[in-house]
Amino acid sequence: MICDNCSTFEAIEDQGRTVHMKPARQELVRLLAQNGYTVQEHNESCAVNYKERSDLISIMECLQSLPRNLCDELSFCVTGGEAPKTRHIWTPMQRFELQMEHYDMVNVILHKEFTSYMQPIVDPSEHIVAYEFLLRPLKGGIPFKPHELFETARKTGLQVFLDQAARTSAIETSAQWLPKGVKRFVNFLPSSIYDAQMCLNHTFHTIERLGLDPGDFVFEVVETEKVDDVGHLQSIFEAYRSHGISVAMDDVGAGYSTLEQMIKLKPDYVKIDRSLIDGCDQNPTQQRQLVTITHMAHEFGAMVLAEGIERREEFHFCREIGIELSQGYLFGKPSQRPPCGPEPQFI
Repeated sequence: MICDNCSTFEAIEDQGRTVHMKPARQELVRLLAQNGYTVQEHNESCAVNYKERSDLISIMECLQSLPRNLCDELSFCVTGGEAPKTRHIWTPMQRFELQMEHYDMVNVILHKEFTSYMQPIVDPSEHIVAYEFLLRPLKGGIPFKPHELFETARKTGLQVFLDQAARTSAIETSAQWLPKGVKRFVNFLPSSIYDAQMCLNHTFHTIERLGLDPGDFVFEVVETEKVDDVGHLQSIFEAYRSHGISVAMDDVGAGYSTLEQMIKLKPDYVKIDRSLIDGCDQNPTQQRQLVTITHMAHEFGAMVLAEGIERREEFHFCREIGIELSQGYLFGKPSQRPPCGPEPQFI
């Protein structure tokens, strides 16, 4: 079963040269004809052929003279000339215009012009025991900042597509470089998962297709502080765990709500926000917070990971209070392949 919200998107120009519009109101058909377009009318929709993206932009500009109420109900779909099928996505006019406005970034998303970099995670002996996978631009491709790419995806209705594609990229990259037994931390956005079992099926099938061990994966929720429905997040955690996959909370300590959620969700791994790590060896307030979070996490059996470590003094303090895992530039920057260094250990 496929989640409708996880249906496949294709880039506008790759799909073909026909834009479909619905509902096919008389005002819409008449306006297009008056502007010289040959309109193909169907039951509930109409369609116009175009050659280049500039033609499509001209069509959208033409429609600006429609009454606002008609624009609000209009949806668009682009195909290779055939009538829209179930797999095709109908996009509201406002969102379709945003996709045209952010064309370069949208094409990065739809063409999957990105890759996954790996940043090492070490144990108290500084042995590499895991890697976090981070989205990065392709070499020679269109540059982007990951958070800006995801913001574009959110505005243009492509967040579900991008989140799934990013997870797949991380899984495939891990299969290329890492041996069995090395943990792989992969980010996911809870807001992109509408139904846990259906939306995550593609992720589970990718792991199975590549012959990987689900036990090697840790899926970590990002933007935890924006999650209002803890019950929904709990169902996502349960879906991952039912397939033998561990779960983690990111940015714990960034706000009081994340501590409350940590206690309710009881993740397998707790990643402490880098704002608490920076200069922690010199700040008594941060030290007290770190001790509290570490103690709370250990009470329900979670392992704790300190992010953003850049100085050895920070690492030493975190190690002394019982934090098991560390990540940061002190141990290695994100790279396309595992860095040279100690052989990965298994956790």
